[in-house]
Amino acid sequence: MNAPEFLDSNVLVYAYDEIDPRKQAIAQELVARALAGEAVASSQVLAEFAVTLLHKLSPPASSEVVLSILDALSPIKLISVDADTVRRAVEAGAMYGVHFYDGMILAAAERGGCKRILSEDLNPGQEYFGIKVHNPFK
Repeated sequence: MNAPEFLDSNVLVYAYDEIDPRKQAIAQELVARALAGEAVASSQVLAEFAVTLLHKLSPPASSEVVLSILDALSPIKLISVDADTVRRAVEAGAMYGVHFYDGMILAAAERGGCKRILSEDLNPGQEYFGIKVHNPFK
């Protein structure tokens, strides 16, 4: 089996945000692949996604809508955050100069055995811990 890809929270947000139809279509395809077991995310990504829908979209999504979406996404394999992940995130910050929460993404992707991170937020083409970043929206 090929190594899974890692979805950052912006991929999940774009899948449900109708503001940019092109990005939404790309993100929906990536989410479908994750639901089929070809990609993973982390508990942090899911939390960031929920916060964005509940508090940062205009208008914000209702709790009922977010709960329904979270149920639909439940088949996606999640990498849990633990003390080792936090430690590795701190190491990522020291090694690569990334923000702590980006380091958590890197640490979770590494733990998940991923070879590629799909994100709009990290530097496309850069490798962190041997994991290459790809911006699927470019």
